[in-house]
Amino acid sequence: MKVLLVNGSPHEKGCTYTALREVAGELERLGVESEILWLGAAPVADCKDCGACRKLKKCVIDDKVNEVLERADSIDGFVFGSPVYYATASGQLLSFMDRLFFAGSKKLRKKPAAAVVSCRRGGASAAFDTINKYFMMSSMPVVTSQYWNQVHGFKPEEVLQDTEGLQTMRTLAKNMAWLLQCIDAGRKAGVEEPQYERTVLTNFIR
Repeated sequence: MKVLLVNGSPHEKGCTYTALREVAGELERLGVESEILWLGAAPVADCKDCGACRKLKKCVIDDKVNEVLERADSIDGFVFGSPVYYATASGQLLSFMDRLFFAGSKKLRKKPAAAVVSCRRGGASAAFDTINKYFMMSSMPVVTSQYWNQVHGFKPEEVLQDTEGLQTMRTLAKNMAWLLQCIDAGRKAGVEEPQYERTVLTNFIR
């Protein structure tokens, strides 16, 4: 089993990484392989709404979005992490997720996912809610913890002092590992996965 943790902060080893590393460490302790993917410090291109991905099954902008889509079949769960900027996730992560989910939501279906946010003081719950909406619109089980998946601190060393936040990260990892094991056991027992109807779109203006 493998979980991919996406670091949506422009700082490779900052507060968001510190939170994700706590999740990854607990996953590894529980026997679940993990990898932290840093999106980098450069801007991530926005979705152009060109619709080409419907035919290509990938994004026309060839970057880490396509890298993740190509590997999606070998990834069992996802964690998306971000710092809090003006009470929402980083622009880099949102642009990445817009394109990832628009181009490859079918590859992400049924895979457990979680959001992790880091903030100095406030805005965490709003940013957390924003990231979770991607999962809720993509038939992905949302992995929770003992509290909202957030840590506090202006520097990594301050995050390491947030004992409740770090415990929340470890509990999140435990729940992720448990859910992955439950899904695996269900498949082995012959439990059928849900079969979805063709999506119906209803426009409110006719």
